[in-house]
Amino acid sequence: MLRQLLTPDWLATTTLAQLPLEQLLDHGIRALVLDVDRTLLPRRHTSMPPSAEQWLRHALLQLPIHLLSNNPSRHRIGSVADQLGVAYTTSAGKPRRSALRRVLNELGLPPSQVALVGDRIFTDVIAGNRLGLYTVLVKPIDPDGQPCPHDRLQNLELRLARWMGSGTH
Repeated sequence: MLRQLLTPDWLATTTLAQLPLEQLLDHGIRALVLDVDRTLLPRRHTSMPPSAEQWLRHALLQLPIHLLSNNPSRHRIGSVADQLGVAYTTSAGKPRRSALRRVLNELGLPPSQVALVGDRIFTDVIAGNRLGLYTVLVKPIDPDGQPCPHDRLQNLELRLARWMGSGTH
C-alpha cells in the first residue's frame, strides 16, 4: 500500500516544459491538474519561464488544465491562472484529498483520465495516487525553464520514498 502511494506512474527526467504531451494523450489522459510552485514557477519567481508557458499553451489546445497549489497566495497562483485562462485552487492541503476531489468533480472525468503533474512525492504524488489519478513526478524548474541542477528537497524525498519501499528508481 505505501509503495503504491509513493510511486508515481511516470518518473520524468525533465521539467514540465520538456514533458512529451503526446505520451499523456496516448495514455488516455483528458485533463491535467498541475502543481504550481517549482513545477510551473521557479523558486521565488512570479512568472513562468517562456518554455513552460509555451508548453502550457500547447497543452491547453488539447486538454483542460486546473492549477492546484498548497500555496495560500491567491495573487501568486491566480496571476498564473489568469495569464493562461485556467481554473485554480490555492491552499489545497495536498496530500489531503478534499480539494482534489472538488477539481475532479468540476472536470467531470474519471480519475484514470486525469494526470496530476508536480515536483513533490509527499504532496503531489501521494494526493494523486490516493484518488487513482495518473501521477507524473517532474524535475523542479529553474528560471530558464531547465531542471534545477541540485534540488535537495526532491532528492531527499526520492531517497526517503525508496527507503520506505517506493518503486522510484
